[in-house]
Amino acid sequence: MTGKFRKLILQVTVGILGIWLATELVTGVTFIGPRKTLLIAGLILGLINFFIKPILNLVTLPLRIITFGLFSLAINIGIVWLIEILFPLDIAGLYPLFWTTIIVWALSLIASRI
Repeated sequence: MTGKFRKLILQVTVGILGIWLATELVTGVTFIGPRKTLLIAGLILGLINFFIKPILNLVTLPLRIITFGLFSLAINIGIVWLIEILFPLDIAGLYPLFWTTIIVWALSLIASRI
C-alpha cells in the first residue's frame, strides 16, 4: 500500500471509530439510525479530514499562527458539527461537541503515530 492510501484508510477508520466512541462515551451524543448510517458518517468524516482539512489548514495558516494552533480546534469542531448536521447524529450542546472533537482528534493523533 502506498503512503497516501494508507493514510486515507487510517482517516476513515479513525472517523468511524471516533463517532462510535463518542456515542458510547460522551453524555449528550446520540446516533439515531442504523449502524450502516454510522459507518457512512464516519466514512464522510474521514474523507473530509483527508481531503478538505489540509486545504482549510493552509487557508487558515495565519490564524493558526496567531492563536498558536488553537484555531485548529475550531476547524475540527466545525467539521464534526458539519457531520452532525448531515447525519442523524444528535450532539446536545457545546461540551459534547467539544469532547467528540477531542476523541476524534486523539484517535487521529494516536493513529498517525503508529
